[in-house]
Amino acid sequence: MESSSDTTNATTITSSPPSSRSVSPSSSSPPNSPPSPQVAVVISPCAACKILRRRCAEKCVLAPYFPPNDPIKFTTAHRVFGASNIIKFLQELPEFQRADAVSSMVYEANARLRDPVYGCAGAICQLQKQVNELQVQLAKAQAEVVNMQCEQANFMTLFCMENMTQSPPQQSLDNFTQINMSILDDNNVGSIWETLWT
Repeated sequence: MESSSDTTNATTITSSPPSSRSVSPSSSSPPNSPPSPQVAVVISPCAACKILRRRCAEKCVLAPYFPPNDPIKFTTAHRVFGASNIIKFLQELPEFQRADAVSSMVYEANARLRDPVYGCAGAICQLQKQVNELQVQLAKAQAEVVNMQCEQANFMTLFCMENMTQSPPQQSLDNFTQINMSILDDNNVGSIWETLWT
């Protein structure tokens, strides 16, 4: 009997410290404690790592160019080029050229999905055709402007020539009348002198 009582006391003594340990942390921390900064900072993986279902490393090559809020950008490039080719291509370039390279790859991928045969080359050929057509239209417009300027210059020369052909008879008539008036004046003066001397 004594041995059984000793064992019960021993079990009660050994079981009490764990309960005191479990109570002590809750009593030391306040009930409404804010979360720690390490738990609050949550880094979401980039769109590439999210689509590829892998862990986004701290120095992920794709993270600066494929943000998590734009997954279509990586999906389009991944369908045409593949993730390994994109990573390899970006690693071979310096950092200041990587953003332009990603923009070019996304543009080429969109063009390739729209036109699987020609891709970006088809869009370039179409734009070049439009440029050639506009250059032809511009040349025609410039030729029409030159023709209008020539017609205006011809009209001005004809107008000036008509004025020149009409002005000499008028000048000769004026000269004739001036000569006649001077003659008449001279005759009158002569008759007046004759009347005076006679």
